[in-house]
Amino acid sequence: MRARIILRASGGLTATAIATETHACIQTVSKWWRRFDERGLDGLLDESRPGQPRKLSDAQIEQVIVRTLESKPPAATHWSTRTMAQATGINQTAISRIWRAFSLAPHRSGTFKLSKDPLFLDKVRDIVGLYMNPPERALVLCVDEKSQIQALDRTAPLLPMRPGQIERRTHDYARHGTTSLFAALDTRTGKIIGQNQQRHRSEEFRSFLDTIEKNVPDELDVHLIMDNYGTHKTKLIQNWLAKRPRFHVHFTPTSASWLNLVERWFALLTERQLRRGVHRSTKELKTAINNFIQQHNSDPKPFIWTAKASDILEKVSRARAALHKG
Repeated sequence: MRARIILRASGGLTATAIATETHACIQTVSKWWRRFDERGLDGLLDESRPGQPRKLSDAQIEQVIVRTLESKPPAATHWSTRTMAQATGINQTAISRIWRAFSLAPHRSGTFKLSKDPLFLDKVRDIVGLYMNPPERALVLCVDEKSQIQALDRTAPLLPMRPGQIERRTHDYARHGTTSLFAALDTRTGKIIGQNQQRHRSEEFRSFLDTIEKNVPDELDVHLIMDNYGTHKTKLIQNWLAKRPRFHVHFTPTSASWLNLVERWFALLTERQLRRGVHRSTKELKTAINNFIQQHNSDPKPFIWTAKASDILEKVSRARAALHKG
């Protein structure tokens, strides 16, 4: 962190900008900037402190880091503090401190998916351009469907939250049917146009397009951002769009649904309404979804897109290079 502070400072960044980027306080940035200015690289070293002398050598710390990054324990997919302590003879607390100091988290893992769309670059620039520089006298709508939303009822009543006790519910549930939600997010205002349907075929999608058309002033062009799902490209939909030249479709790259901002709103719906909701019928489920949309639209907040197309493409290039290297 100290090295990053000095590098950013030598590049001309202000202390406030460096503090924001490195997640350090301004006083910390100023301290190491001043010490480097006075003593050079030696100023970045820790000064001697009172208390017990350091027990672990650099070689021991290096051993832990190398084993964490380049090996796996027997009969396991990743290291834990306990297994690493047994393998190195260093106590668990010290292992935990070393991992934190070097931002290592063997217990965590993530997923990724690289798009193979040959037009990936063009589509990213097109969609990010709509987010960051929307056209005048036009609406940009992010469109998608959340299909097969289940109306779930727990097999026993919820045990409510009490002081010192979280809310509890049974792990098993009874299904009472499903519904599919078609939604269009207005990127400028954050408002949602929503419609529940029993199925999610092209017929239902065309019906939703009719709903969008009714809710958009006639004098505005409409830019629809949507994924490559089959119902979005049928002859029925193509004919509907051909008769309405003010509608312009922008498809996200394959395997890149994260480019569609309505997915972020779907996550909000799941987190705040669906995951812990109890619905004894599809009618109750639809009512809950419609109430959520109505409440959201009463005080909408747009999701602000900040990532530039060049930054996204550079990150994808690094990921591809890392895969090739691996």
